[in-house]
Amino acid sequence: MQQPYLEPHQARTRVPNSFEDLLGDSIERAFAVGIHDLPGLVGYLNQAGPTCPGGEPWTEDAYKTLMARLGE
Repeated sequence: MQQPYLEPHQARTRVPNSFEDLLGDSIERAFAVGIHDLPGLVGYLNQAGPTCPGGEPWTEDAYKTLMARLGE
């Protein structure tokens, strides 16, 4: 029996906007250099960008809130 799989884009309801594309690219670069914890990721985003929506520095709470909203 063939195992079910997730087509990478089947769960999304729209095409990502440019901010979401930049954020995803930056998160992938952070993972590629070995950053796998939230404090490290937030620090990386503050250094490399993109900036947090609203122009404020990234915080753990801001990151969690945004990921929850994007995951809806």
